Amino acid sequence: MNTGQTHLTVADIQEHIGRSRYHQLFRPEVLGLDHDAMTLTLRVSMCAEFERQPGTGQWHGGVLASLVDIAGCYALMLVAGGPMLTLNFSTDFLRLASSPHLCAVATVRRVGRTVGFVDVDITDDAGATVVTGRACYAIRPDKTPT
Repeated sequence: MNTGQTHLTVADIQEHIGRSRYHQLFRPEVLGLDHDAMTLTLRVSMCAEFERQPGTGQWHGGVLASLVDIAGCYALMLVAGGPMLTLNFSTDFLRLASSPHLCAVATVRRVGRTVGFVDVDITDDAGATVVTGRACYAIRPDKTPT
């Protein structure tokens, strides 16, 4: 397994997130990272735009799926250089998410020279897992990161 650490900090990842207008919509806050465990933790907060139906406080599945992809991509940045392109991802919705905040913990499972795999667990404020996901990314080490 290629585990060439990039030595990115929480501030570095937060700055990278800030570069993407789409990722900024979710206002993810980087809570922490662990280079040894190859994990990244993000937190997002509910807003009216994220609700499945107005006034329910229930998270829309599209927001949750996007969170799987966003967390996975930035976790892979901990160990792989170059731009990441999503090849595939799956999202399993385990229970209705209606918490004011959600945390996504992304763990890099395998990284090679050109492909990386990441598992993501999303939990609510009570610590219950509401979504699990897995993502696969193409790594473009020959390209300059953007």
